Amino acid sequence: MEKAKTPFHLMIKPRGPICNLACEYCYYLPKTRLYPNSNFRMSPRLLEDFTRQMFAAQPGRQADFTWQGGEPTLMGLDFFKEAVRLQKKYAPPSVTVTNALQTNGTKITPAWCRFFKENNFLIGLSLDGPPEIHNAFRYSVSGRQQFDSTMRAVRLLKGHGVDLNILSCVHKANQDHPLEVYRFLRDRVGAQFIQFIPIIQRELDPRGREMAAVTERSVKAEAYGQFLVSVFDEWVQNDVGKVFVQIFDVALGIYTGRPASLCVFAETCGRAMVLEHNGDLFACDHFVDPEHLLGNLAERPLNEMVDSDTQMSFGRAKLDKLPQVCLDCEVRFLCNGGCPRNRDEKGLNLLCEGYMSFFRHIDAPMRTMRELLSKQRPPSEIMCLHRYEAEG
Repeated sequence: MEKAKTPFHLMIKPRGPICNLACEYCYYLPKTRLYPNSNFRMSPRLLEDFTRQMFAAQPGRQADFTWQGGEPTLMGLDFFKEAVRLQKKYAPPSVTVTNALQTNGTKITPAWCRFFKENNFLIGLSLDGPPEIHNAFRYSVSGRQQFDSTMRAVRLLKGHGVDLNILSCVHKANQDHPLEVYRFLRDRVGAQFIQFIPIIQRELDPRGREMAAVTERSVKAEAYGQFLVSVFDEWVQNDVGKVFVQIFDVALGIYTGRPASLCVFAETCGRAMVLEHNGDLFACDHFVDPEHLLGNLAERPLNEMVDSDTQMSFGRAKLDKLPQVCLDCEVRFLCNGGCPRNRDEKGLNLLCEGYMSFFRHIDAPMRTMRELLSKQRPPSEIMCLHRYEAEG
């Protein structure tokens, strides 16, 4: 198998969209309709074939395995022990292997924590804020609130020294409480690495396809911008070098001349795909639908799919379809139109107003930090050199 042309990233869904929670804003639960007769479990044979192809096709010196769902821990610990064994079997000596896993934390036990620590897993834990906020849209299939279970997972993971970051969704229930959320994560949870992910949830038609309208649970653009501004002001006064917020790190990286490290702010996309439980490969985790199916590992080599004309066109479309108002925008170098999934019929991002207010607000402080990085302080004191769990 030939190497892919450039490095690529896969979000691996070994249980597909299956989850033990029924979060109201989840965009992935409806994907069960794509596989009506499936058991939603990645087979041992597929796991081995995928692992072999991943190393054979990856052109870089690092191979990142990012496990998501649904809830990936529902595969059971033995599955991930086998995954690590296969990585050691097929990884070339010159390649560094990383593993990241996104979880709701409700199934985490000491045994999981020992495994994560021993194998250097990065764990992304979903936590939206204090109890009344976290429980607003997140609960089990039976309706049970999950805040206490999630906090138990925090204590277990931290107690075992597991590499941890917090993924906090921003939505109707917390959009107007930025400092309450941030201070809770910083002071009560002890989070050092935080991602704030905006919820833009589309209404679904009777066949489960996304429509233009968004649900009332979605964050408002202006509110998201003010959320980020409020957290940034708190962070820049008190927490630089102590707490690392992904969107701040991404912006600072761009100011210092680095390419955007988060796909939603990159000029083009298409190098972050989704591998479903049965071997189907999709263009992106926000475009898991028949129109964006690249093929199946059992029928087509991985390197051919990631470098296919279809996928290249998908990635370039982010820039090609950007409206002139975005091309002329003063903050385009930071935003690049955001995620294509969140654009309206005119090509404008639904979060445009919020992004613009936030990026304008941080301009002067970012320029100051850029100067500090270049003249006085080592990057690690301001900028996060830690890997984040991939956004989903």
